[in-house]
Amino acid sequence: MKLFGSGVGSNAAGFLRDHWRGIERRQWWLSSSAIAVSLILTSGIVCLLLPSTIPQAPYYAFDTDLAMHALVGIILLFDVYVIFQQVQLFRFRRELAQREELFRLISENAADMIAVVDVDGQRLYNSPSYQKMLGYSQEELGKTSAFEQIHTDDRKSVMDAATEARRTGMGRTVEYRIRHKDGRWLTLESTASVVRNRDWEVEKLVIVNRDITERKQLEEQLYRSQKLEAIGRLSGGVAHDFNNLLGLIIGYAEALQQRIPGDDPYREAVDEIQNAGKRAAALTQQLLAFSRKQVLEPRVLSLNTIITDIEKMLRRLIGEDIEMELILSPTTGTVKADRSQIEQVILNLVVNARDAMPHGGKLTVETGNWRLDQSTMLRYPYVIPGPYAMLKVTDTGCGMDAELQSHIFEPFFTTKEKGKGTGLGLATAYGVIKQSGGYIWVDSEIDKGTSFRIYLPEVTDAPEVIAEVKPAAAAAPERRTILVVEDEPSLLKLTRNTLRAMGHTVFEAGDASEALAISRKTEIVIDLLLTDVIMPGMSGKKLADALLTERPGIGVLYMSGYTDGEIATHGVLEEGTAILRKPFTRDELLRRVEDALMAVAG
Repeated sequence: MKLFGSGVGSNAAGFLRDHWRGIERRQWWLSSSAIAVSLILTSGIVCLLLPSTIPQAPYYAFDTDLAMHALVGIILLFDVYVIFQQVQLFRFRRELAQREELFRLISENAADMIAVVDVDGQRLYNSPSYQKMLGYSQEELGKTSAFEQIHTDDRKSVMDAATEARRTGMGRTVEYRIRHKDGRWLTLESTASVVRNRDWEVEKLVIVNRDITERKQLEEQLYRSQKLEAIGRLSGGVAHDFNNLLGLIIGYAEALQQRIPGDDPYREAVDEIQNAGKRAAALTQQLLAFSRKQVLEPRVLSLNTIITDIEKMLRRLIGEDIEMELILSPTTGTVKADRSQIEQVILNLVVNARDAMPHGGKLTVETGNWRLDQSTMLRYPYVIPGPYAMLKVTDTGCGMDAELQSHIFEPFFTTKEKGKGTGLGLATAYGVIKQSGGYIWVDSEIDKGTSFRIYLPEVTDAPEVIAEVKPAAAAAPERRTILVVEDEPSLLKLTRNTLRAMGHTVFEAGDASEALAISRKTEIVIDLLLTDVIMPGMSGKKLADALLTERPGIGVLYMSGYTDGEIATHGVLEEGTAILRKPFTRDELLRRVEDALMAVAG
């Protein structure tokens, strides 16, 4: 029999053939020698005994002594041969035992699953690793064909690969899913080699299967991460530019509202324009959250405190037909994050859980401490090990399959009916958690429910006490001088007109160099710098630093669709930085300007 008729392993196969042919020749020589010695011994005995057994035989001279010596010599030769034969048989048995032990060690300890099947697909041999990896005993495997446990969608490709190997004598690599005994699916990478008979016909296939389930999961996670990163960069850039346009729409709609009476037939159109602008602004803010480019104001927080504070709101959201249970560990560590954003994440997860249980169920919100270690990194290689505070939201709803889970964090992806969801809730949660240095993962099964797990880096500081919010002054003590810097001409014009309408003196500049020139040739006091963050040439932060050197005590208020560059490290504001988020309404602009002027006067 010729092994590995394909080119795979031909050198090793040739060595094995030559070795076993040598053994066969030795065995044939040993058997032939045994036959020859037996014939000689038998002839000698016959020659000695023939005269005495046949009285009528004619007499012939017979040397008895010589015959006896010859017979003794033949017997001694036979004894020597028997000893030689036993030594050779012992060597054969020992070599076979060694090879059997080597084969056993290889087959029992090989990480890959090795199988031998006939041309009809019936199993002839399965290595012990089959039971370790798939859970089936040798008896259970022996009662089934080689294709029975393979996923129905992959079965044809596997059978085609086996047919091709039998036809061409060359195996190829194929990936397929196979069912574990406990019902879960594993992904295998399989390579087949052919075994030919003496007529060079394929009679068996040697199949080596490798479990690549973990590798495929890592590849899928990397693909999802790269896809979300690409979508995030795109959505962040679009949202940033779109915010300037929305600022113009909202601002001029407000200006029209001030001039058009409520009973005017065009007032409704203006109101709708402003409402649409505000809804679009909310969507862009969610896109910025997903792309991790929004403004965060991190504080040291207790997850337990946040959940307790919004518990009543959560119970109103889910309704009376859903039971909500809070399992809040009193030892849960503190985290550093934006409270309003974490609240929004919890609300989004609870709303999604509610929608997954239209006929009622149970919702569990759990907190605790968790350490992400090396075992976690085996599944999620991008994880930074260390202590984390865990937030877990679990429902008993309809659940999701693997395909759906692969898309749930993408913006605008939703399974809800048209008009009942924007598809940005989970995308926003993903962005907020990632921007806060944490991780969010989902585990779900159809008809068994869904569990979202959030891990935020634990900090050692005590939770900050939220100061009581005091109402801001209605207006600054007096009208001031403001330097407005904005590289979008239309938005610069709108901001200038709005501030001048309130009685402020306004200098306007399209970039930082122009703003510095205005400051240096202006002798009067400039009370406030209102500047965009990202501008061509010098950024708003560098401009503010330069003006603070030239005009100590000047107030600074930043405005931007998102923070970037020197003003923020990875989108997180430095403590004490004031920023006006785009797009802003007229009232928001005036209030933030007045607050900044009051701080300067303070």
